[in-house]
Amino acid sequence: MIIHLNSYPGVGKLTIGRLLAARIGAKLLDNHSIYNVAFALTEFKSPEFYETVRSVRKVAYDRVTEISQKTPVILTNAHFQDSRWGNECWDEVIDLAHRCNRSHLVVVLDCSREENARRIQSSDRDEKRKPRNPALFRQGKEDRVLIDRDGDAVLRLDVTSRTAAQAAQEIETWIRKFIQ
Repeated sequence: MIIHLNSYPGVGKLTIGRLLAARIGAKLLDNHSIYNVAFALTEFKSPEFYETVRSVRKVAYDRVTEISQKTPVILTNAHFQDSRWGNECWDEVIDLAHRCNRSHLVVVLDCSREENARRIQSSDRDEKRKPRNPALFRQGKEDRVLIDRDGDAVLRLDVTSRTAAQAAQEIETWIRKFIQ
């Protein structure tokens, strides 16, 4: 199976993904493993940036198709319904699931705006080239809507008052229903 964690930046995808991967024996492919090559070598949002992300993603997803079916794969992303790029990337995950004959389980993580603003401003995000400005994603009256379409199943989990370990446990309990 592919377990696809999608949330606003700073909510805790990578931390939860690491804990979940350890719990279920999964491979974790964090979105920054793909994006950081483009961040390091190109101008953000330039044609070269998108070309680099597409190229690195292709190599990574090709490797996913070679992983044993018994090994779950966890992907992390921050994709929004109003983003053409986000929808392109989301479609690539759906295609990946089909290519390697895996179920696509979507987990949408959320937390309150206040908690998200606190988490996203953590200084350890700089070294990982992660954004630290909460206004980029949650501004005005309405938040940008996270993509959750075309999964075989969807779990929405508010992690405002949950630790990463608690969230990983809840996700593990949920995905165990899909393991044959």
